[in-house]
Amino acid sequence: MPIVSASGLEIVLQGLIVLGCLGIGSRMGGVAVGLWGGVGVFLLSTLFHLSPGDLPVAAMTIIFAVVTAAGAMQVAGGIDYLVGIAHRILKSKPAYITYLAPYVSWIFTIGAGTGNVYYSLLPVIEEVAYQNRVRPERPLALSPEASQLGITSSPVSAAMAIMIGFLAPLNFGLKDILMIVLPSTMVSIFVAAFIQNRRGKELMDDPIYLARLQDGTLKKPSFKEPENATISKRAKLGTWMFLIGIIIVVVFGFLPSLRPQIHAAQDTLKPMAMTKLIAVVMMLIGIMIMFIGKVNPAKIPETSVFRSGMVSVLALMGIAWMANTFVGAHEKLLSTLMQEQVSAYIWLLPVAFYVTAALTTSQSSTTLIIAPVAIAIGIAPAYIVASWLAVIGIHFFPASGSQIATIQFDRSGTTRIGRWVLNHSFLVPNLIVAGTSVVFGFMIARVIF
Repeated sequence: MPIVSASGLEIVLQGLIVLGCLGIGSRMGGVAVGLWGGVGVFLLSTLFHLSPGDLPVAAMTIIFAVVTAAGAMQVAGGIDYLVGIAHRILKSKPAYITYLAPYVSWIFTIGAGTGNVYYSLLPVIEEVAYQNRVRPERPLALSPEASQLGITSSPVSAAMAIMIGFLAPLNFGLKDILMIVLPSTMVSIFVAAFIQNRRGKELMDDPIYLARLQDGTLKKPSFKEPENATISKRAKLGTWMFLIGIIIVVVFGFLPSLRPQIHAAQDTLKPMAMTKLIAVVMMLIGIMIMFIGKVNPAKIPETSVFRSGMVSVLALMGIAWMANTFVGAHEKLLSTLMQEQVSAYIWLLPVAFYVTAALTTSQSSTTLIIAPVAIAIGIAPAYIVASWLAVIGIHFFPASGSQIATIQFDRSGTTRIGRWVLNHSFLVPNLIVAGTSVVFGFMIARVIF
């Protein structure tokens, strides 16, 4: 894209248009986020004559392939099967629920590629904690944070697809990203669980819980344990087929020599790019799940996984298009103005990721906004990935669906929003996992890369 020269006032006005479209789209939510991105492209191109940026076709293709395969798995009954497994794991060691619940949420999100799986685990976590007189706030406040960390750790999540698309041209692929995010998020969850397990009064000493017991508003548990015996064999096979697809993607990422070889320049062969291979593998897995699980293709678009995934595709299309239009037009200027400052104060990058995530409440949107700027000013890919873990800032404000649902599910009332709003149950674990994962990620980036 050609770099254009513009006055400082024009650049400021263009930036305000971008921020304004992002703000309005985020407030409206859903597909409106992507549509307002298109409005931004229209305004930038008509008012300031900027050339529209490139559409993130690779990332959109990956998301489409993954959510279609995941939707097929959901239709086959795979989500119910996973919830049954989670219940058995959590009930096996109820005294360690504060440690087990976040890790189960993290692992299941990594496997499913979407945080929606957390909603299925939520009643299980609450039930096990409550029945064993563990203060429910302890596992419940950390589990949604761990689930969102699973988004940045999953090879098949929308946010990961976007990051792979940005960093692949820099020869920084899935293997390199996972080498930073997996150990960093794993350690941060343990640190947060250790601290969380000591927070707050014990359940039988909590005044709000005791008041609910006295006035009779607290009802006896009504959750029914999932019956794994009722899960069909086809549902189990479909689930394992989806997980095998993820394993294949990871193996291809770590071992490029195993990838399909395609023609390159001068009649040579080279491994297929991971951005294309992920989509191909997951499309193949989706077809296999349909055959194995006898899935009606018409039902896949009706699943929650598919619907949320398609919203991500639309949001990605609009926001990335607008961001690429603005950043691409001023890439050289941004690099000149910011490279020296950010190089000296590299910690500003995770702060930018965190603050933007808090304002947009979307990991994918934040990645689309900040990552191109970080690349344009020349920050090393390893440090971009380490900083990227700060997108957990989406839970800084207690306004996300998973946070609200968690508060509603906690019958004891220990998981709550404080009088000053920001003193909510999720803030401390959020800050802990954000800080720990970023610091550990920087350590890995410095030592390995």
